[in-house]
Amino acid sequence: MYETLKYISKTPCRYQSPEIVRDFLVAMKGHKLTKAEKLQLLNHRPVTAVEIQLMVEESEERLTEEQIESLLQTVTSILPGDPEEQQRDSAMATEDKGDQA
Repeated sequence: MYETLKYISKTPCRYQSPEIVRDFLVAMKGHKLTKAEKLQLLNHRPVTAVEIQLMVEESEERLTEEQIESLLQTVTSILPGDPEEQQRDSAMATEDKGDQA
């Protein structure tokens, strides 16, 4: 049990609560994924299409690009990420906009 908790404390799922997990599973009902695939998405919180393809078996045959984008949108909007990483990404995006102006 200790090793499991130690591992989880280093993954994105450490920011999840039971309510977030329930909301995520309700949102996933529209996607035709196995329980194992939903669990992988929940545990790893993918942010790219490549990550989705690695977690969803035969994703190229089962999912369109639009469905993958929809999955990514659902995952990133419901599952919290690392607050420090999100803040850093936000700062980089703001910096990039300043460079383009």
